Amino acid sequence: MRGISLTAAKVEPLIRNALTTDLEGLVALENACFSSDRLSRRSFKHWLTTEHRALLVAEAERQILGYILIIYHPGTRLARIYSLAVAPQQRGSGIAKALMLAGEQAARDDGRLYLRLEVSVDNAPAIGLYQALGFQKFGVYRDYYQDHKDALRYQKRIRRYRDTPQHRSVHWLRQTTPFTCGPAALMMAMHALNKSYLPSRAEEISLWREATTIFMTSGHGGCHPIGLALAAKRRQFSVEVWINQTGSLFIDSVRSEDKKQIVELVDNCFKHEAHEQDVTIHYANITQNDLIAAFESGAIPLILISTFAMDRKKAPHWVVMSGFDNDCLYMHDSDPDDDRQNELDCQFIPIAREDFDRMSCFGKSRLRTAVIVRV
Repeated sequence: MRGISLTAAKVEPLIRNALTTDLEGLVALENACFSSDRLSRRSFKHWLTTEHRALLVAEAERQILGYILIIYHPGTRLARIYSLAVAPQQRGSGIAKALMLAGEQAARDDGRLYLRLEVSVDNAPAIGLYQALGFQKFGVYRDYYQDHKDALRYQKRIRRYRDTPQHRSVHWLRQTTPFTCGPAALMMAMHALNKSYLPSRAEEISLWREATTIFMTSGHGGCHPIGLALAAKRRQFSVEVWINQTGSLFIDSVRSEDKKQIVELVDNCFKHEAHEQDVTIHYANITQNDLIAAFESGAIPLILISTFAMDRKKAPHWVVMSGFDNDCLYMHDSDPDDDRQNELDCQFIPIAREDFDRMSCFGKSRLRTAVIVRV
């Protein structure tokens, strides 16, 4: 998020939802406020008409004096302040604070639990405002802006602060292919547990080759939980697997009888090798309490989810558990939606407890599976 600076007499603007007729005013304000990292006219057109966002303007005497854009991430309880701007001649008049408070209320009304933002390390007035509003620093992002300045990451719990989140230091990785979420998740976990383990693209592809189901849906195979566990064990990590069914996994995702036979063969081979390697497999539903207990003991779980709540595609997708509190489980997701997310939005994603059980089931068979990785 770009910052603001603060000087001028107080005004009492009207804070309202942006309309499509505000396009020209928003573009003019953007150009007056920023010399780099600007939102384009095309971006404003998109955000004026899309869902999963709050776009509010501050207006006085039919002039747009400021705006705030907050993005809601589908399937999560996270909202992120994407941009905040106040007309240069109105800075210091309280408009930024009014927009922040209105945006926070909009996010709260939408059921969000956390509000996040980024701000340049040298924007002291903006940092002071955010801290005064209760935001707490939780990270730094290097070389974030076009001018190569670093960004501070701030977060605020905007609904029911019950306890302090328990987080693990997990370095986030982006998957480099559409089908290697499993390897990316496993590399994140292994590096978090042992810093001498170094992820790479070659390793990502090697892990996929070791764990792939060969076929899945209409494209490349994904990664079998037992295949991922065996790959981790080959790299000297301790593993256990939870699967809530004993049949061949993902077999319903392909229609061809030949492909079904190969998926079944691969499944049987993984199970046979797991038996030979003494990999523990629990044929039962893994619960949130099981995941939390594993996390508290020092392990890092990989969890298979359905992406339906996030993108309506019903695809199987591996994520890494990176924390928990009374209300949420937190995940690292290796696959940002580049149209609405950056990599910051994919770290410590809060998934509400009441949403998690629905998200962590895949397919008609309601597959629930996880791989627990330890040193």
